[in-house]
Amino acid sequence: MLHIRVDDDIKEQATQALTAMGMSMSDAVRLFLRRVVIDQAFPLELKVPNAETRAAMEESRAMRAARRARFTSADELFADLEKNGGK
Repeated sequence: MLHIRVDDDIKEQATQALTAMGMSMSDAVRLFLRRVVIDQAFPLELKVPNAETRAAMEESRAMRAARRARFTSADELFADLEKNGGK
């Protein structure tokens, strides 16, 4: 028996996605653990974030803490993405 703590929202979203794939949460956990045993490795690629990614993560956390959005609308966000898409 395995008990894990998972945020209710994540659990619900994962359950919906897995159900659409014809799997239960238990099936997915068993599959994950089987891959760990077979490969003797974590089945997902994990990397230490580089300096640029860490800075973006910190900026995001600060913005969230201050409840300050960088864009006032989705249209403004998409316009900025189109303008600076290659940067």
